[in-house]
Amino acid sequence: MKPSRFRRKRLMAALACLMLLTTACSNSQSGKELEKVTASWLPIMQTTAYYVALEEGLFEKAGIEIESVKFGNPNQIIDSLVSGQADFGPPGAAAGIAMLAESEFPGTFKVFGLQGGGIEVDRINDGLIVKKGSEIKSFKDLKGRTIGTVPGIQWKTITRHLVRLNGLDPDKDVNVTEVGVPLQVPSVVAGTVDATLSLEPVGSIAVASDEAERAMTNPVAMFIADPFYSGAAVLTQKFIDERPEVARKVVEVLDEATRLVNEDFDKYKKVIPEYTAITEDQLDLLAQPYLRGFSDLNETDLNSYQAFVDVFLEEGVLKERIDVRTKILKTSDLES
Repeated sequence: MKPSRFRRKRLMAALACLMLLTTACSNSQSGKELEKVTASWLPIMQTTAYYVALEEGLFEKAGIEIESVKFGNPNQIIDSLVSGQADFGPPGAAAGIAMLAESEFPGTFKVFGLQGGGIEVDRINDGLIVKKGSEIKSFKDLKGRTIGTVPGIQWKTITRHLVRLNGLDPDKDVNVTEVGVPLQVPSVVAGTVDATLSLEPVGSIAVASDEAERAMTNPVAMFIADPFYSGAAVLTQKFIDERPEVARKVVEVLDEATRLVNEDFDKYKKVIPEYTAITEDQLDLLAQPYLRGFSDLNETDLNSYQAFVDVFLEEGVLKERIDVRTKILKTSDLES
């Protein structure tokens, strides 16, 4: 016996309601499962693993909803973490400033990755950028000139240290000034500054412009430590204490993204123009960063990081030496 038209309509309506109810319940459940986590990041090459994690949906797969906050100044990233406005700094957060903050507010951070470059590993982290054809070939040529650097205490201290190591007085012989990352190549080309000590991708942008060039590649690794890590991935201790399981997932996601980038940079570099000043036509000139995830860190990495942090002591920025090994994340830190 065939159901009446009225009964069929009632059946179809009931099925539709059931489907809507199931979808709503599923969405509600999914919403509850997603943990909201705030990240503060800098648009530089060292942050590439984070870009890939976002593009590949790795955080969502781990049950995490990311609120992604971009800053143009590394100091601002660390400030946001110290003040509790963010839960973690992805790869590319300022490794030195994090330790300066630790000296003032002990117990704020745990480092779970390092990023940079080096001569031995053939990865570019930084460069001395000059106008094409400039007579400046090294820091020794900066006497009486102006050098721009990334805003904030970290790169100002590094620049002053390199000037001093090259026989010049950073207070008398050279004018060290802060220049925003997007303005560094234009400032060199316009002659506003004679050179900049710049992080990637500024050097790649300079070469691509055909108006500026790298006078030196990886000068920081030459004079401080090889490899050199100016970037770090950091978790706040508050985040670890309150949500250790979620913090563990963040570490695992970024370790996986780091592995993907390291194994096939050419495949994943296409996402970089979405997050940095690099354009698609500049990708072939792009320098691959040296990325170390939590599971990669070894004694060489920690010795390099220590050498960098010791620069702040030598320059009088730190009052007491910090042992970076006490600031590195341990697996046991993430146990509930």
